[in-house]
Amino acid sequence: MCTLTYLPIGENDFFLTQNRDENYLRSPKNISRDQLFDKELIFPRDHAAGGTWIVASNTNQFVCILNGAFDRHQRKAKYRRSRGLMALDFFSFKNVHSFFNRYQFEEMEPFTMISYDNGELVEIRWDGQGKHWKSLDTKAQYIWSSSTLYPSAMQEKRQAWFDTWRNMQTNFDKNIILDFHRNGGEGDPYNDFVMNRMNLVQTVSITCIAKKGQQIQMNYLDLLHQDEKIETLTIPSTRESLATH
Repeated sequence: MCTLTYLPIGENDFFLTQNRDENYLRSPKNISRDQLFDKELIFPRDHAAGGTWIVASNTNQFVCILNGAFDRHQRKAKYRRSRGLMALDFFSFKNVHSFFNRYQFEEMEPFTMISYDNGELVEIRWDGQGKHWKSLDTKAQYIWSSSTLYPSAMQEKRQAWFDTWRNMQTNFDKNIILDFHRNGGEGDPYNDFVMNRMNLVQTVSITCIAKKGQQIQMNYLDLLHQDEKIETLTIPSTRESLATH
C-alpha cells in the first residue's frame, strides 16, 4: 500500500503499478477473482482482513489504496472497517462520486485512494477528520508514497527520482515500469522503492495493471517467493465507450 505510479499510454489507456510495503505474513501468493455487486474483480487478497490494496473491475473501474492521508497519524486501537475491505466496498456504488458522497468514512483509519472510473481519475484522502477530493489529469504522470512510511522530505525525494526517470523515457511498457519499481532509489534499503526495514516492514510484492483498450491485465510479482501471477479482464464495449465521451 505504499508506492504507486500512474502512467498514461495512448488516449484512454494506462499503467497503474503499486509496491506493497507490509509485514511478510500478510502477503498473498495469488490473484483472486471474485464476482461482487454484479461486477467481476481481480485483486491480490490480504491474508489478514481479506481486503486488498489494488483492484480492477470489468466495469472500467480501478482502485488503489495507500496508508495515511497527508501526514503520519497516531493509530487507534480499533477502527470501524479495514481500508482493504473499503477498496472492495467501492464497487457497491455506481461511481466514484456516489462513493465519495455516501460512504461512511468516520472511524476509518486515514488513507489515500486513487480511483480511475470510466475515464475519470480522482484522488480521495481521509485524514481522520474530513474527506478531500482532487480531480486529476488522466494525461499526466503521477507518483504517490504512503505518508505513514515516508515523511514529506522523502516523498519529495521519491518524486524527484520519478521525474528524472520518466524524463529519460521515450515510451513506457510493462518491463520498463516494473524495472523502475524494482530498482528505483539510491541504494538506501530504508527508503528505496523495494525497501526493507529490519524485516518488520518490507516490499513484499509489486502489482502492475495495464489497461489497453477493452483489455485489462494484472501482473502480480510475489517478491518473497520470486513468483509471478497474471490475470486478465475484458471490459464490455459499452463500458469502454464511456471513457471516450
